[in-house]
Amino acid sequence: MTSEGLPASAQQGATAAAGLRVAVLAARFNPEVTDRLVTGATKALLAHGAVEADIETWRVPGAWELPQAAARAVEAGRFDAIIALGCVIRGETPHFDYVCTEATLGLGAVARGADIPVSFGVLTTDSRAQAMARAGDGPDNKGYEAAMAVLEMVYVFRGLGAD
Repeated sequence: MTSEGLPASAQQGATAAAGLRVAVLAARFNPEVTDRLVTGATKALLAHGAVEADIETWRVPGAWELPQAAARAVEAGRFDAIIALGCVIRGETPHFDYVCTEATLGLGAVARGADIPVSFGVLTTDSRAQAMARAGDGPDNKGYEAAMAVLEMVYVFRGLGAD
């Protein structure tokens, strides 16, 4: 065992983005939040060696449409990873529950069936303030975190022989 409590043979993926082609799929709904998530994801990719030409950002109407777009991006075969970003803020009706559930289940299904990593960066919050707090500047931005997760997973997939 290591001093961190992990087995000494545990592997961890790298986070280098150089040469990777990444699709950033982002919902247009709640743009004051999703724009910041896209900025966070893009900053993470660029900070880890990506070039702007290798990052394709596609906007979809809302979180409901993210699974469909992610499935198409996987089928396209031109990406090494996909980052799905959105924001659903609880309202007065059960619509929140339906959209959150289907976005989550849909992206999960795409991720399980894909031969490339699909990262989940969809905020599901009770208020706009909670959403904005998760879309701030720096590495605590959930778009930034989703990008870092997908970068690590690219190398985990490669290490496992999944590419």
